[in-house]
Amino acid sequence: MKVLIIDDDPTFLMMLKNFLSKKDFIARTGITASDALHILKRESFDIILLDFKLPDKNGIELLHEIKKLNYTAPIILMTSYADIKMAVQAIKLGAYDYVSKPVNTDELLNIIQQALAKNVDKEKKEKTTSFNYLTGDSEAAKGVNQHISLVAPTNFSVIIQGESGTGKEYVARMIHLQSERKNMPFVAIDCGALSKELAGSELFGHVKGSFTGAMNDKVGQFEAANKGTLFLDEIGNLSYEIQVKLLRALQERKIKRIGSNSDLEVDVRIIAATNEDLKEAVERGDFREDLYHRINEFSINISPLRDRKKDIMVFANHFLQSANQELKKNITGFDAEVKDKLLNYQWPGNIRELKNLIKRSVLLAADQEINKDCLPQEILANSNHQMFSSTNGENASDLKAIAEKNEREIILKTLEKAGYNKSKAARMMNIDRKTLYNKLKLYGLE
Repeated sequence: MKVLIIDDDPTFLMMLKNFLSKKDFIARTGITASDALHILKRESFDIILLDFKLPDKNGIELLHEIKKLNYTAPIILMTSYADIKMAVQAIKLGAYDYVSKPVNTDELLNIIQQALAKNVDKEKKEKTTSFNYLTGDSEAAKGVNQHISLVAPTNFSVIIQGESGTGKEYVARMIHLQSERKNMPFVAIDCGALSKELAGSELFGHVKGSFTGAMNDKVGQFEAANKGTLFLDEIGNLSYEIQVKLLRALQERKIKRIGSNSDLEVDVRIIAATNEDLKEAVERGDFREDLYHRINEFSINISPLRDRKKDIMVFANHFLQSANQELKKNITGFDAEVKDKLLNYQWPGNIRELKNLIKRSVLLAADQEINKDCLPQEILANSNHQMFSSTNGENASDLKAIAEKNEREIILKTLEKAGYNKSKAARMMNIDRKTLYNKLKLYGLE
């Protein structure tokens, strides 16, 4: 278990850290509210202990700031007798409990254990409606968060655009959780995984006997998401016929199950995601223009991880802590060479690739820090120097050209490993088949 302790008394701080370390807690410390916010933006914790009076903020002010980070870990305040009234107010704002100073360590440990047990139960109950969304520090990440805050309270349909693995579903969930529909269903559908034959049934439902294999009535995802949010991932994969039905559902707020003559009224907010340019799909005739304009009331673009260098170590440290908890390890960080490799890699799989790599590295790590022996070959072989030298006279400052060259090579290698089975290769790269076909066309590999 990981605990963050914030107190401006160094002696007390070290005493408490030593006590909790002996109780098998991994303790991180700070002495100001600024320390707390800086650490919480980069790491996740199971419990947070805060001194009520800090040099730069009091407990109420800091609690407000932590809530903005969407932190779900229980917060326990440590306060003097004179501040108990304010501590009670803090509990009303979301703090779990408070302890009076001088702190009785056995009493504090008991409260911590109660808080952790209660939080586990709470997370199980709220698993489908809340989660810890990690934000980055880059200007691009701040821009995305600003757009989420602006559009969430509205009823706008939203298109989220970004490469595979950039976190489009997380952004969609954040919009839902900050909207007035937050207590209603959030239903996510991967349109890339829907066959042409079953897409209509999955979205709109069917009645018994409407087609071969329809043994019972089926509730479609539109009905399941009624009053809530329907997230359509990789919407560009939907067939033209389904696009027509989707447009009707959005315009008339009604759906019809396959095989039924009755309309059902639905109130659903649509959030769509795509890793391709839908404008180009419209121009090619692959996507209906009227549907595009209907769902594109607001758009959010998520930059690829290679363009957000400032976020790489923020995410890496977060995934490190998650992997430590899952794998029951205590890896403290990354050595300098590994940090350099992570920062200089192009991340074609974006955040998803980074998360998988960190988890694998934690599993392999034999020392306290992750070193280069834990990294896969593609990371070791892709330092900036090697990438620039591989361009053979091309503009070494053209990051887009370099990224595309590396992506092309990765696709070729993956196809070879998959025996040129495109469906298998797409699964290995965590992308859908249509995305792979588009990239094959883009790079002249058809």
